[in-house]
Amino acid sequence: MEQPIDLQGKRYNHLAFIWTLLAGTFTMSISQSSLSTAYPTLMRYFGVQASTVQWLTTGFMLVMVVMMPVSPWLLNNIRFPVLFVSVLALFDIGTFIIYLAPSFGLMMLGRVMEAMAVGIMFPSYQTVMLRITPEKQRGGVMGMAGLVMGSALAVGPIISGIVLRYTTWQGLFVVFMVIITIVFLVALKTIKDVMPQHESHLDYWSVISSVGFIGILYVVNQIGKVGVNWGLMGGLLVVSLLAVAFFVWRQFQTTEPLLDLRVLKTVNFDLAVLLTGTSYIALIVVTIVFPLYYQEVLGLSPFASGMALVPGAVVLSLLNPLTGKLADRIGFKATMLTGMSMIVLGWLWLAVVKSQQSLVAMILIAALIEGGNAFVMMPAVTLGANSLPDQLISHGTAVITTVRQILGSTGVAVATLILAMVTASRVKVTTHAAATLAGYHAVFVTFCVVAVVGWIFAAMLRDGRKRQSAK
Repeated sequence: MEQPIDLQGKRYNHLAFIWTLLAGTFTMSISQSSLSTAYPTLMRYFGVQASTVQWLTTGFMLVMVVMMPVSPWLLNNIRFPVLFVSVLALFDIGTFIIYLAPSFGLMMLGRVMEAMAVGIMFPSYQTVMLRITPEKQRGGVMGMAGLVMGSALAVGPIISGIVLRYTTWQGLFVVFMVIITIVFLVALKTIKDVMPQHESHLDYWSVISSVGFIGILYVVNQIGKVGVNWGLMGGLLVVSLLAVAFFVWRQFQTTEPLLDLRVLKTVNFDLAVLLTGTSYIALIVVTIVFPLYYQEVLGLSPFASGMALVPGAVVLSLLNPLTGKLADRIGFKATMLTGMSMIVLGWLWLAVVKSQQSLVAMILIAALIEGGNAFVMMPAVTLGANSLPDQLISHGTAVITTVRQILGSTGVAVATLILAMVTASRVKVTTHAAATLAGYHAVFVTFCVVAVVGWIFAAMLRDGRKRQSAK
């Protein structure tokens, strides 16, 4: 096969480019969920409560949400090799700060820097992969993108469990630093300039107003906590809602929108956004809540709880590269209905059976839910892209990743909130073990309802390719 050429007319190694891109993104994606099994260890080390330590994950996702809408502008105004290595460097520096952190506050600073890097990388790498890959090969490529997005998220707690068994929590971040540094050095050789630049003005009002998403999710996370100043939270919520409303209005008014929301005028794209978000909620709640269930209800160690996620991660990894091709054969609607049915069945079992689950049952349910995710998340992204004119695909990708992270952040916050509230209310009338089990059951029922709503979205889809011409 003839080697592709970059914007300077020079030939480059397409496979090396792809694998370097995937290696960097995969490592960053692992960092998003890797701390879930380390929560108990970090709580003891820094002397903080569960509601505080969970911000290492929830806060991470919130910062990502603010950075994602900026990615189309960055791709249009900065040469991709410069952007890619800069993002790697930002992540590496943040990781080094975490490694040295003597306090929880400094650790959060490092996580914010990591989140900024990941928020830029996630939509950018999908856009670039679509840009450098012939259209007839994009199904398989998006399957690999799903492998990075989904499987890495599931693998995070597993790697965390293994590292914590043999070293301290700092060892986990040493692993990240080593890998990202290697990718950085390789990228200097393999990452080429493949994205055409279209210089434009950065709309600072849009960037500033997008912070409203953080405010909304912060207020959501405060529900159920003791000693919250609800006068202050109510004011913050109002300001945040107004900021988000201004952000949306601004995108339709300016000639150079930060995030072109015209993509939302396409019904199939809207359903694809909701489906990828719904499946992502299921995946991230499984990878964060299940390890806690293993440790608090079944009494497993962090290592064992991480290893218990391996079968689900394997199923997800095996299915992800295949689902894009399957969608081409049987249609996107049938593929995603299959996936959402698997997710519903997994949560339904946990909702119906109130007693303590065995480890084997939990592993099988996790594999069922994660396997269902493979049939939904990236096929939904592909369907969404197919529903749009070519010039809006980069903005569509940014919208999908932004909404997905907002819904994921909300899912984690809601799961943590329900678990804490139900456990606290039941511990007054029963044993701590029974109260904890009741808390987890409430979480399972909640996300069963969410999965059913996702199934309805899948049933509303219309199969079909995008129109090749823009309206």
